[in-house]
Amino acid sequence: MIHNQYQEVMNNTKWEEIREAMLDSPNGHPWRTKNIETGYICPWDGEWFYHFRIGGHKCTEWLEIKSETEEIRNEVLEILKGIHVPGEVLDGVIRVYGYVEIGKSVDYL
Repeated sequence: MIHNQYQEVMNNTKWEEIREAMLDSPNGHPWRTKNIETGYICPWDGEWFYHFRIGGHKCTEWLEIKSETEEIRNEVLEILKGIHVPGEVLDGVIRVYGYVEIGKSVDYL
């Protein structure tokens, strides 16, 4: 059961838009996700076509996309801004939120 102190801020359509945009990107972008129910953080993966879809996104607390250089960060941010998703830029990654704590504000990219 999903923790009742969180609210969902993404839907399957937005997750699919991210997946399709990353597939269309000329550069590979490693990603990982955190499961809100188990706390499990998957290993870094670079395969967007199939792996990103496995199990759906009902339990995806967040998605992180590696952005180790300014060029990569800017490229990923442009993609995500076009989709308009909740997230933030952290050190070396861009995090997209699937859930946020109730009452906590989140910026949109």
